[in-house]
Amino acid sequence: MKGPLLHVKNTEETSTQTNFQKLLDEVVALTHGYGEGKTQTIIPFLHIARRSAPTQTSCGIINPSFCIVAQGRKTGFIGTEVVSYGAGDFVAASVDMPATGHVSKASRTSPYVGVTLDFNRKEVATIITEAKIRIQQFDVKPMAGALIGKFDSGILELFIKLLKLLKKSEEEALFVGALVKKELIYRILISPYGQLFAKQAISEQKSDQIERIVEWIRDNFNVPITIEQLAKKHHMSASALHQKFKIVTTMGPIQYQKRLRLLEARKLLLSGMIDVTTAAFEVGYESLSQFNREYKRLFGLAPLKDIKRIRNTSGLFSELRGE
Repeated sequence: MKGPLLHVKNTEETSTQTNFQKLLDEVVALTHGYGEGKTQTIIPFLHIARRSAPTQTSCGIINPSFCIVAQGRKTGFIGTEVVSYGAGDFVAASVDMPATGHVSKASRTSPYVGVTLDFNRKEVATIITEAKIRIQQFDVKPMAGALIGKFDSGILELFIKLLKLLKKSEEEALFVGALVKKELIYRILISPYGQLFAKQAISEQKSDQIERIVEWIRDNFNVPITIEQLAKKHHMSASALHQKFKIVTTMGPIQYQKRLRLLEARKLLLSGMIDVTTAAFEVGYESLSQFNREYKRLFGLAPLKDIKRIRNTSGLFSELRGE
């Protein structure tokens, strides 16, 4: 299968389109009052994103998650594939994946609203086992790390339940929220796209080598290493490592490491506590000119100009700082 995304359609009809829209409107209402950018709620695995205007393109890493869009639209790239998703769509990623994108449809009266549920693949595998969900037989070769499609009213109602918990005490939100999360993953697994969702989780969980390599690079992105050294460390051939890694993350291991380095350098520069030279060496670069060249290639501007642009762009500064 080509490309980093699996596109799926939900064949299950909602009771009525009007009812579904009312549920989407309820999500928008429940997130009213949250500021621009991405907000971490009191429930650790639940995030809310709101934008009152289209944003400029930014780069980042999509963590394993299930994100629904209640209003507005986003456009961007995951790997080399152009993606566009709006109200009623979901994006599910089962491995840390590099992505580039922007909010393409939003206004003050009709802001972009997205709600994201973080998960890990062990949680998915556990629920498959506990609920005795029958998964169709398939090979366990590494596959695309994300899928995009339509969610149904049952999924939406559980997200609404999580959002309503944010008005309760922290103790109740955390305890009940964990139960709702478990039910949400279950509902995703028995939905029309559940088999694809499960295939991602199981195939990648069984591809432990790639998962371990992703984790090692993420934890050691500033450590110099070649693909040959990485392959030897994980008992693989360099060609096999590159091919399997790219299938899952949409890019090769060294490119992935480079992306993490540049994203971290950008965060350091945004903190205002470090200069360009120090940031470059801090994330693992040995050549300042190479750092400046690759930074501009990824973000479109030299480091200091990019940071100035971000600070002058409403909503983008808090987004890229992870607030």
